[in-house]
Amino acid sequence: MAKKIKHKKKKIYDFSGKILKILSKNANKSLNYKQIAAALEVNDTQGRNEIIKELNFLKSNDKIEEVEPGKFRFVPASNYVEGTIDMTTRKTAYFVSPDLEEDVFIPTNNLHKALDGDTVKVYIYNKRKGKKPEAEVVEIIERYKTQFVGVIEIQKNFAFVATADPKMYTDIFIPKDKVGEARDGDVVVVEIEDWLDKADSPFGKVVKVLGKQGEHNTEIHAILAEYGLPYDFPKEVEDFANKLDTSINDEEVSKRKDMRDVLTFTIDPKDAKDFDDALSFRKLENGNYEIGIHIADVSHYVQEGTKLDEEAYNRATSIYLVDRTIPMLPEVLSNFACSLRPNEDKFTFSALFELNDKAEIVNKWFGRTVTHSDQRMAYEEAQHIIETKESTIPKEISLTGEVQEISPEVTEAVLKLNDLAKILRAKRMGDGAISFDKIEVKFNLDENDIPTGVFFKEAKEANHLIEEFMLLANRKVSEFIGKQKKTFVYRVHDEPDEEKLLGLQAVIARFGHKINLKTKGGISKSLNKLLKDVNGKKEQNLVDTLTIRCMSKASYSTNNIGHYGLAFDYYSHFTSPIRRYPDVMAHRLLQHYLDKGESVDASVYEKKAAHCSSMENLAVNAERDSIKYMQVKYMQDQKGKEFVGVISGVTEWGIYVEILENKCEGMVRIRDIKEDYYVFDEKQYALVGQATKNLLQLGDEVIVTVKNADLVKKQLDYNYIKKLS
Repeated sequence: MAKKIKHKKKKIYDFSGKILKILSKNANKSLNYKQIAAALEVNDTQGRNEIIKELNFLKSNDKIEEVEPGKFRFVPASNYVEGTIDMTTRKTAYFVSPDLEEDVFIPTNNLHKALDGDTVKVYIYNKRKGKKPEAEVVEIIERYKTQFVGVIEIQKNFAFVATADPKMYTDIFIPKDKVGEARDGDVVVVEIEDWLDKADSPFGKVVKVLGKQGEHNTEIHAILAEYGLPYDFPKEVEDFANKLDTSINDEEVSKRKDMRDVLTFTIDPKDAKDFDDALSFRKLENGNYEIGIHIADVSHYVQEGTKLDEEAYNRATSIYLVDRTIPMLPEVLSNFACSLRPNEDKFTFSALFELNDKAEIVNKWFGRTVTHSDQRMAYEEAQHIIETKESTIPKEISLTGEVQEISPEVTEAVLKLNDLAKILRAKRMGDGAISFDKIEVKFNLDENDIPTGVFFKEAKEANHLIEEFMLLANRKVSEFIGKQKKTFVYRVHDEPDEEKLLGLQAVIARFGHKINLKTKGGISKSLNKLLKDVNGKKEQNLVDTLTIRCMSKASYSTNNIGHYGLAFDYYSHFTSPIRRYPDVMAHRLLQHYLDKGESVDASVYEKKAAHCSSMENLAVNAERDSIKYMQVKYMQDQKGKEFVGVISGVTEWGIYVEILENKCEGMVRIRDIKEDYYVFDEKQYALVGQATKNLLQLGDEVIVTVKNADLVKKQLDYNYIKKLS
C-alpha cells in the first residue's frame, strides 16, 4: 500500500494595503523587498515571493514607482487623499473628504481595519472603465474613537464584546485578565488597545461596567457612553461650583443697570428646572413699549480658565434625554444661582428694545443688569391668557394645581407681547423664513420609568411669543457685532440641498402638493405653504421630516453666511447660556466689545465653534436614541395589535413604517412581505411586486403588527399585514 503523502498547507498572505502603508510612511525613501519583508516581519521564501508579486502589482497600477531596479517608492500623486470613513450598515463604507466633489465607495476588503469616523489616507482608483472610482485605505491616521459600548460574552479563557452599533462591523476580543469586574451579559465600555495585523478582531479591555442588559439606567447610561457623553460631574468641578459666591452683592449691583422694579416674568415648559430667559415689559410715556430680554449671566460665574469653564466647554451643551436632563453646568448654577426663578434677584445680561405698535425698533441697548422675576408661568398658562384674555388660570393647567390668579399687569403684558410677536413673526415669514412646527413625541412614564402612553407636544402662540423675542435678541446682538466687522460666534445655516428638494418634490406630488424650485424666494415661500397645507393631515409628519432632511445642518462658525431657515443675515445664540456654551462665548464677546475691546483671534473661536457644533451633534444623536429606546420599550407590550402606519422610508432591504397613533418607526424586512416577491426600484423609490406590480411607496398607508422589539439595538421590526387603498 502506497504511503499517503502529507501536503503542507500553503500559508495565505494578505499584504494588500500593508505595503502601501509602509511606503507611504517612508515617502522620502526607496525600499527593496527585503526591507519591506523585515518591516512586515516576514522571513520565509513564500512570504517574500508574495511581497515581490504585490510590489509588481502596485507598480503596474501606478500606486508606486520603481526608482531603480528592485527599489520602490510611494507615489505622492493626487490619487492619495486624506479624509474620514463613513461606514454603512452593510460592512462597506464611503470615503469623505473636502478635497473631493463626491464621496468615494470603499469595499469591505479595502477598509484594512479602518472604523467609522476614522481619519485615513486612501488611494483612489477605477476598478474598471466606466465604473465609479473606489478607494482603498492605506493608512489610519487617527481613530475617531477607541471606546465602545456593548454586551460582554465571557468564555473560559477570553471574552468578546458585541456592540449594538450597526456601523461597528467587528466584535472586540478581551483577554481573560482584562475583563475586570464584568460578568457574562453585562453592558460594558471597552477600549481598543491593539489590532494585530493577523487578527480578525481588535484586542481591548473593559474600562467600565454599566450594568445588566435591559435595565433602564444601564441602557440610558449606555446611550451616553456610546457618544462619549458624561452623566455626572467630576467631584472637583462640583466642589468648585459649590464654593462660588452666588450672592447678589451691592458692589456688583452698582456696576449694572438695575431693573428690579420693572415688571418681569418667565414663560417655560411645565417641567422646566432652569430658566435661562425672562421678559420685562413697560409702556413708555411716548406710547411705545420697552421690552427687555433678560438672560442668565452665566459668564459672571463661569470665568475663563477655571475648572468649571473647562468642564462647560468640554460638554458644550446640556443633553435632554427622554427621562432626564444631563446639564452643562452643575445644579448649584443651572437650577439655582443662574436660573431666573420667581421672586429672586438675579444677575442678567440683557437686550432692551423700544418698539412701537408696528413692532419697529426705535432704540436698543445691550448690557449687564440685575433683575427680579415677578411671575413664573408655564406655556399652557400663557396660552390660556392669550386665548381667553382672562387672568384666572384653571387648576387643570395651573402650575400650582389650584385655580390661580395672574396679575392684571402680567396679563396685559402677555397680550401686548403676543400682538407684537405676531407682527415680528409675519415679517419674518414674509422675508422667507421657514416655519417648522414639528410635533414632539413625549412619553408618560410611571415611577419606574416604564412608558405608559405617548402624547404629542405642539407649538402654540405662547411658544411663538417667547421664540420671537429670543430670535430678536439673538439677531440684534449678532448684527451689532457683525456690522463692526469684529470676530463673533454665529449660528449659521446654508441653503437647502437642490437634489434633496427634487426628491421631496417627487414624494409630495403623490399627495397633490408641489414646491417652486425656480428661485430662492420661491423655494422658501412654497415650503412654508407646503408645511401649512399638510398640517393636521396623515402625511404631515412624513412631509415635515422629509423637508427637514432637505435642509442644511445649522452650525456654529465665525464665518457668517447668514441663517437661511430664519431668513436672517446675522444670527447668533445668545439666549440660553445655562445649556449652551456658544451663548456663554457670545456674552463674553459682547461685553468685550462693549468695553471697546479689539477684535479677537478668529482662528481660536473657529476651533471652539467647531467643537460646539460637534458636541451638539452628539447630544442630538443621544437624545434621538433615548426616544427610540423608549419607543421600543413601549412597543414591547403591543405585540399582536394591528396598527395603521405610513411608509416613511424605502430601501433595497425593506420599508420603514411610522405608526400614525404614536410615531414609533420600525422596519418591515422585504423577505417578510409574503403577498408577493418584491424588488426595490431605485427610479420609483418603491418596492415593486413582481407578480402583482403592486407598489409600496413613501406615504402609502399600511397595516402592521410588532414582530420584534430589541431594546439593546433600539430597533423595531414589524410584520406587514396589508396595504390600505
